[in-house]
Amino acid sequence: MEFTIKSGSPEKQRSACVVVGVFDNRKPSLSAELIDRASNGYISEIIRRGDMEGKLGATLLLHNVRGTLADRVLLVGLGKERDFRDHEFRSAIRSAVKLLNETGSYEAVLYLTEEKVKRREVAWRVEHAVVVAMEAVYRFEQLKSQPTEVRRPLRKLTLSVPQRSDLTTGEKAAAHGLAIAHGMDLARDLGNLPANVCTPTYLADRAKQLGAEFPEVQVKVLERTECEALKMGSFLSVTHGSDQSPRFIVLEYLQSQRKQAKPCVLVGKGITFDTGGISLKPGLDMDQMKFDMCGAASVLGTFRAIAEMKAQVNAVGLIPACENMPSGRATKPGDIVTSMSGQTVEVLNTDAEGRLILADALTYAERYEPEAVVDIATLTGAMVIALGHVASGLFSNNETLARALLTAGDDAYDRAWQLPLWEDYQEGLLSNFADFANIAGRAAGSITAACFLSRFTKKYNWAHLDIAGTAWKEGKEKGATGRPVPLLTTWLLAHENRVP
Repeated sequence: MEFTIKSGSPEKQRSACVVVGVFDNRKPSLSAELIDRASNGYISEIIRRGDMEGKLGATLLLHNVRGTLADRVLLVGLGKERDFRDHEFRSAIRSAVKLLNETGSYEAVLYLTEEKVKRREVAWRVEHAVVVAMEAVYRFEQLKSQPTEVRRPLRKLTLSVPQRSDLTTGEKAAAHGLAIAHGMDLARDLGNLPANVCTPTYLADRAKQLGAEFPEVQVKVLERTECEALKMGSFLSVTHGSDQSPRFIVLEYLQSQRKQAKPCVLVGKGITFDTGGISLKPGLDMDQMKFDMCGAASVLGTFRAIAEMKAQVNAVGLIPACENMPSGRATKPGDIVTSMSGQTVEVLNTDAEGRLILADALTYAERYEPEAVVDIATLTGAMVIALGHVASGLFSNNETLARALLTAGDDAYDRAWQLPLWEDYQEGLLSNFADFANIAGRAAGSITAACFLSRFTKKYNWAHLDIAGTAWKEGKEKGATGRPVPLLTTWLLAHENRVP
């Protein structure tokens, strides 16, 4: 979709559709008032009759409104004016774009970006309007023999800003929003692909394609023999049962203008399918385990976003990619493996494999002497129980890093919630036969999983994002979400601006 920025009065717009808002108390927004005046009170009459009460997300499409130059006017409910915040703004944008895309409005001028959102400036409103609009029109139908045909889909969206002095700011914000949306689209596409297509080799090939499209992204792929030479025994133990060869993907984007700036490292869990291994999962919903590489997908999506923005940051991406399958060669419960760090792990449950592949990637990250390391993983079902599908779980060994990620998540509306990483929780990982086990008991499963990872992160500032509840949706809207690409991109940009 194409996005442009404009400043002007709504009744003077020659367009297939002009979009304005109405609040829950039947109060028209300023842009709706301007159309009302031009139409001699037509909007007021509709509101008075109760055809549009302003309930959040409600829509009413009007044709041939007198006094205007647009073919149609779309009224969108904004909810209560005093409660018009991030969620309400994004919901109104989503409702508007979905209806426009379904009703043949191939282009439109959106005035919702002029509405005041508490604590949010024009740049935020424009950037989020672009991201939400792209989310609303996203479809994954590459593998259908007959994709759904959309009649005259929405192709161009003009976002209105209050003043002409906001045009430059709006254009930059729209470009940032589109880059983030493209990164999310890549992450969603990879997550939605079936595991017979999206193999470790396929992930590596897509990383190489990203490097070819954006030469600033340097890509290196390590194969099994190279991982063996690095003594990645923890990572490789997960791959034993699969016929698919593992890949360890390294991305480097080093564009910071700060001299000798240390990179931020993103580590993404890349289990392209997770059966649980010998500790086999139940059959119900096992198809969703194709999403177990959404951490890896989010790293690739973030790198696409910062490369499109030409962001002046130093970032490294590490993706251990493999399948977790049962076979006569597979790692068994009770086996002991030696990680790249030299620490030994008793594998009590082969379905706790994500932490095993991340362990060696976190050790590999040491060679970059990083400013900070963030791993992203669909790690524990316990996180879904704890936080549902709204917030990602955040753990960190550094409070400054944790606060920066929480702030970035709030700004990106891709929120996280911090959980404790106290030493008391480490006791559950004790083993009689190895340095520690890969699982503790059922209690606090997400926390003890993070405790396991923390044992490989002693040499740098580190945070762990458990995205098991936020990486994909179930039910009617089943599919990958592209999270936490917005959070990670926003954090990288803010980090570079903050560090002297």
